[in-house]
Amino acid sequence: MELRVIESDENELSIEVADEGHTFMNVLKGALLETEGVTTATYDVNPEQSGGQTEPILTIRTEGTDPLDALEDGAGRVNDMTAAFRTAFESAA
Repeated sequence: MELRVIESDENELSIEVADEGHTFMNVLKGALLETEGVTTATYDVNPEQSGGQTEPILTIRTEGTDPLDALEDGAGRVNDMTAAFRTAFESAA
C-alpha cells in the first residue's frame, strides 16, 4: 500500500491512499471513528473528470491526539478485525 501525505499538522492529517477503493476506505474510516481522540474521519474519491485525482484522500481530525498515532491505532483495529474474521471463517469451514 502506498501512502502520500497531502497535509499534516497537530490536529489534522490528509493522506492519499493509492490503489484502494470504497471497501477498504469505509472499513478504515469506521475503525478511525472508534479511535479515541478522533473527531472526524472521512475520505473522498473524485472521478477523473473532476480534475484528475482518482485515489482516495483520507482526512483525520483529532482533539488531544496526534492524527498519525490515531491512524496507526485505526489501522491496528482493522488488522484485528481481519484476523478475527479469518479465525471465524476458518472455524466455520
